[in-house]
Amino acid sequence: MFVTPCPPTTSEGLRVAVKDVLDMRGEVTTCGSRALAATAPAKDDAEVVRRLRTAGCALVGRTSLHELAYGVTGVNAWSGTPINPYYPQLIPGGSSSGSAAAVAAGLVDFAIGTDTGGSIRLPAACCGVVGLKPTFGRVSRVGAVPAQSSLDCVGPFARSVAMIEQAMAIIAPDWFTFAPPSARVGWVDAQSDPALSRRLRQVVGRYFEAVPLPLTGLADAMDAGLTIIGRETFAAFGKLLQSNLLGLDVHQRLSRAAEITDEDIAQAEGVRARFTAQVDAALEHVEALAMPALPRIPPTLHEAADPAQVVQLTANCRPFNLSGHPALVLPMGEHQGRPIALQLVGRRGEDERLCALARDIDLFLPETINDR
Repeated sequence: MFVTPCPPTTSEGLRVAVKDVLDMRGEVTTCGSRALAATAPAKDDAEVVRRLRTAGCALVGRTSLHELAYGVTGVNAWSGTPINPYYPQLIPGGSSSGSAAAVAAGLVDFAIGTDTGGSIRLPAACCGVVGLKPTFGRVSRVGAVPAQSSLDCVGPFARSVAMIEQAMAIIAPDWFTFAPPSARVGWVDAQSDPALSRRLRQVVGRYFEAVPLPLTGLADAMDAGLTIIGRETFAAFGKLLQSNLLGLDVHQRLSRAAEITDEDIAQAEGVRARFTAQVDAALEHVEALAMPALPRIPPTLHEAADPAQVVQLTANCRPFNLSGHPALVLPMGEHQGRPIALQLVGRRGEDERLCALARDIDLFLPETINDR
């Protein structure tokens, strides 16, 4: 099961599920790991959870995830792997797998996840829902695990852009309504499957004036993001390697992360500065960047048996954790019977403008899929 029931609430309103990396008062935050199952219950709600309660949301459950939010498949042998509701043969995507699956299954109106290297956007693309990684720092991380991160963002999943905006109005107190801008977007092919890229490029052309825009720093930004997430995840959880309670894939990744040097981090930070400047410069000429959310169609559970082989699924998402720009993933259809999604990337701090840009795009939603 991908939603663990919470204690009953008397609040009426939107049904919301919360990823099990955000503290809920009186509950153990396990981060999907047996190694943390015996830790003390949280004394206070995370700031986002507090805002949800204050808004009258019905907190219906905590969602499963890839262990320690450190993986891209969403497979979790300890807490259970969420079933991808409309594509059960495929991975649900990680790390916020349960949040995406709960939204796709219609169990909640929206769900909260976190995104350190694509962990909202990849599951959204795999499960056929909308996912937003806000600008870094836009939504409070107080009460999130790990407490320190230079990449991680708290954000929502939903089945419409309108619900994403409603969720953000709750969890980001300075959110405001923005009228849809007239749009000229930059199309970034990235290193995506050519047929997939052509399909999504045609979709973009129906809504926007789209101009080709090379973004040469993507590959380096991907590698730098992996380096920094490795160092920061090891700092938070490296001590758990001695517990012998971690899943094999996470144990192996953490062990490799221990080898990251200060020189590696310095080089990665240099890439961060250059890539951030490159994206900022590109967005001076267009309203947003558009590209495939994933470089290829999502793999089956069998194809993803070795998590190390699927990390490249985040090649189009992870760079924008490094730069901190807001990024929105939208379900756009199917290719070879598997879901495909578009990613729009906006200017830092202009999350409202990015959502408004996407408001009138026709989405490919599960209820439109017949004979599934």
